[in-house]
Amino acid sequence: MSSFEIKTSKRYELVNITQQVEQIVRETKIENSLVLVFVPHSTAGIVLTEDEPGLKKDWLDFLKKKVAGFDFEHSKIDNNADSHILSGLVGQGKTLMVENGRLVRGIWQDIFLAEFDGPRTRKIKIGL
Repeated sequence: MSSFEIKTSKRYELVNITQQVEQIVRETKIENSLVLVFVPHSTAGIVLTEDEPGLKKDWLDFLKKKVAGFDFEHSKIDNNADSHILSGLVGQGKTLMVENGRLVRGIWQDIFLAEFDGPRTRKIKIGL
């Protein structure tokens, strides 16, 4: 298992972590396997999508609208119930394949840390 940290700068943000994950896969020299990309935080997630500014904005706008206008009970404690719910909906982990020592992903498919309660420092765990 490996890990690395990402510092986010906004409350809602998508941060491309593809290069860090690919570097870990290369360093392990694993040829054919599965890789788990996991964020051990209940207010963040992992998303696979294209690294295009408009699409990243669309993702975040769409997700924010899904939790807008609710009177969340948990927000009376620390005002981040929306972040917990979005993390659960998006999911805190994704499993990818490794084939011939390389991550299997589509040509436009990158791996993102989805920050829903930033700015924070997030740990990303990679299980091989």
